[in-house]
Formats: sequence, structure tokens, C-alpha cells
Amino acid sequence: MPTAVLTDRERTAVQAYLRLLHTVRAAFDGPPHEARPAVVPPTVLEEAEKALARAGLAGNEEAFFRLLRDWCPPPA
Repeated sequence: MPTAVLTDRERTAVQAYLRLLHTVRAAFDGPPHEARPAVVPPTVLEEAEKALARAGLAGNEEAFFRLLRDWCPPPA
């Protein structure tokens, strides 16, 4: 499988997106009786939005998700 060579800005955008994803997952993991947060912490969302903008990517762009998939492929 070929590996993607990301620019610093693309790598930062992918890392920020993954932190956002992990934050959301962590917020909803746990026993069902525990309260869930209503929103993602603003600082986490802001970091991801700024990183995507600096990399010239919108969050739902095909190019961004291709970078994400190539840089962090799913486990086999």
C-alpha cells in the first residue's frame, strides 16, 4: 500500500481531525447511565477548523478524506 506524504499543514489538519474524532468518541463511550456532553469542547472544534482552513481543506472534501485514509488506514 502506498504511503501518503503530507505537507505540514495537511498533517496538522489530519491530526486535529483525529483529536476531534477521539474527543467525540470519548464523550459518548462509557456506561449508558452516565450523562453525555451536549457539545464538543469549543477549543477542540476550533483547532480542527483552523487546521483544515490553513491546509486549504473543507471538512468534507474528498481530498481530505483521501489524505486521512492514506495516512491512517483502518486496521486489517
